[in-house]
Amino acid sequence: MKLLHRHAGLQQQEKKKNLCFKYYKWLLWFSLLLYFLSSCFFTHKPIPLSKTHVSESKTVVSRALFESSNSTFIQQSRNINRGLLKDLKVYIYELPSKYNTDWLANERCSNHLFASEVAIHKALSSSLDVRTFDPYEADFFFVPVYVSCNFSTVNGFPAIGHARSLLSSAVQLISSNYPFWNRSQGSDHVFVASHDYGACFHAMEERAMEDGIPEFLKRSIILQTFGVKFNHPCQDVENVVIPPYISPGSVRTTLEKYPLTGRRDIWAFFRGKMEVHPKNISGRYYSKKVRTVIWRKYSGDRRFYLQRHRFAGYQSEIVRSVFCLCPLGWAPWSPRLVESVALGCVPVIIADGIRLPFPTAVRWSEISLTVAEKDVANLGTLLDQVAATNLSAIQKNLWDPDVRRALLFNDPVQGGDATWQVLYALAQKLDRSYRTVRLSNH
Repeated sequence: MKLLHRHAGLQQQEKKKNLCFKYYKWLLWFSLLLYFLSSCFFTHKPIPLSKTHVSESKTVVSRALFESSNSTFIQQSRNINRGLLKDLKVYIYELPSKYNTDWLANERCSNHLFASEVAIHKALSSSLDVRTFDPYEADFFFVPVYVSCNFSTVNGFPAIGHARSLLSSAVQLISSNYPFWNRSQGSDHVFVASHDYGACFHAMEERAMEDGIPEFLKRSIILQTFGVKFNHPCQDVENVVIPPYISPGSVRTTLEKYPLTGRRDIWAFFRGKMEVHPKNISGRYYSKKVRTVIWRKYSGDRRFYLQRHRFAGYQSEIVRSVFCLCPLGWAPWSPRLVESVALGCVPVIIADGIRLPFPTAVRWSEISLTVAEKDVANLGTLLDQVAATNLSAIQKNLWDPDVRRALLFNDPVQGGDATWQVLYALAQKLDRSYRTVRLSNH
């Protein structure tokens, strides 16, 4: 009896063990099933357009499965990381070479003062953190058309008459072959206009104002060197003021030979066009007579080093100078603004109402002087006053390497450099992004 009772007890224990084993086995399978289902659901990513011909509507639906349920989190994350550009994505159109790279046969195209259109394209192309090859996840679309490379001269005046037709052709191409221009009417598309009067695409102000901005670009974002603080038809478009192009390599080479804190034996410097009789063949007064006044008043003053002829090594003169004069030419901006800052010479800005690039990164009032055009005849006295009071404080601010970096276009992009500043400015315009607005409305 004892043996039978013991055997029955063992059988009962064995049944309990089998039930526990089955329970844990089913629990394990159920957990694994949940894991795989959640993995498939949450790690879904859209297939790049280059690998499929799936329609836009299907792609948007597939993205919405994840993004609509997490739109609040995405928006908060974007706000937190916007300054670091963590979430910003830019798609670059692959246009036929006639719109851009064909022009690079002319070496001047990628090195002259208008070359930011080339530099930005190159830098964005190599920026894997920001560039996306999937247009459906892009916040902005960059349209790489080089209009300043063929900057020919007619009677001494630059001509970019080809610009409008070239840009119109590019817009026609992308709007016919992609859905992204038409869905936003171009509001999240970015162009570069790196010459005198920006989006008006003409080198003479009266004609530029008369022609205005091409109708097909009026809803887009224009990166342009032209900017003023008053109403002007050539900036009557969403725009970001960018610096003119100066080669970072040339700046590095100069600073290797002449350190920023080295001897500065030139008190006030200017090299460039200074007409004794400023009324040009156009019938206009070049530089509004400002440069002529400077030449007539100070060419005999030994403190002023004024030169009217080109010199390939002129950066070696800038880095030896205390003050660098930056008067307006035909347009208010000048490459001297960037060269002066990059080489540690205090820029003396003489261009009424000029709007300067990247004011949040470059505190212009702390690193430069602004002189009204009407006061240019008193320039010597004004520079004396600064030299006797706060020159050392201005130079200390000016020689901050972050300031120099913010005005130079590097390839690849460096944190805080000019292309980075462009991206930061775009990040402030996410309300123009079709994708971002669509997500926030879900």
